[in-house]
Amino acid sequence: MDEVVDFLWERAVGDLLPWVAQLEAAERFGLRLAVVEKRMLEQGLLPARYQRNRTTVSIEEQLQLFNSRVAVIGCGGLGGYIIEELARLGVGHIVAIDPDIFEEHNLNRQLLSTPASLGKAKVDAAAARIDEINPAVTLEAVREAFTRENGRQLLQGVTVAVDALDSIAYRLELAEVCSEMDIPMVYGAIGGWYGHVATQLPGDTTIQRTYCNWVEGKGIEKQLGNPSFTPAVVASLQVAEVCKILLGKGELLRHRKLSIDLLEMEIFDVSYAAPAELVRAA
Repeated sequence: MDEVVDFLWERAVGDLLPWVAQLEAAERFGLRLAVVEKRMLEQGLLPARYQRNRTTVSIEEQLQLFNSRVAVIGCGGLGGYIIEELARLGVGHIVAIDPDIFEEHNLNRQLLSTPASLGKAKVDAAAARIDEINPAVTLEAVREAFTRENGRQLLQGVTVAVDALDSIAYRLELAEVCSEMDIPMVYGAIGGWYGHVATQLPGDTTIQRTYCNWVEGKGIEKQLGNPSFTPAVVASLQVAEVCKILLGKGELLRHRKLSIDLLEMEIFDVSYAAPAELVRAA
């Protein structure tokens, strides 16, 4: 074993390495915290911050999460919660994409917004927040609007794309680009007491079929607004789907959509026929 690995094992408690030791290793050997965390996980050492993950996520799976690159398109109501949960989960590289700045009406629900952040770029707030809660995670801040034209460039090398958009038009463009690039997409939409969640793998058309009758406009969120709790619920379900995709485990919301009604506390599972089933039906 090399000097860095020896150092890490000497300071481990069983197979857990405390945060202080991780910081010390980075400083002593002139390494980024991300590099130290990768070396730890490759050696079967678990950063102590993830010890409550281990009955759900093994050390090998924690390394899979760390080696993953997830794009979050939109850093507002849904996006702020998604980014924070991905970072706390241990996803190693997050691409945060959003052109907007914080405005006062964001303060009721957007996790990354504070009075001090008003007028500041949402992606910059995301980067600062991740650096504060999990500096071993790399957050790439992209202050651009996602479009059909720049989509391939923005999603280059991405493992999963997470929809946190408030525009149906851009959401449909995201679905097209993900399909072309063979990237799984986790869809989420919110409005008032209500939300939708679904997972679309390349070749699927759940999102396109959901909005087959859409004409124009942002959709229900523009009319109903959003309280603080709706984005938190939907974002958490989206992150669970992302985790399952990255680890290749569990049952995905594929060819299905959860329709969530928090006012009546009801969840409806809406099924969509898989493409092969549609062919047989025809």
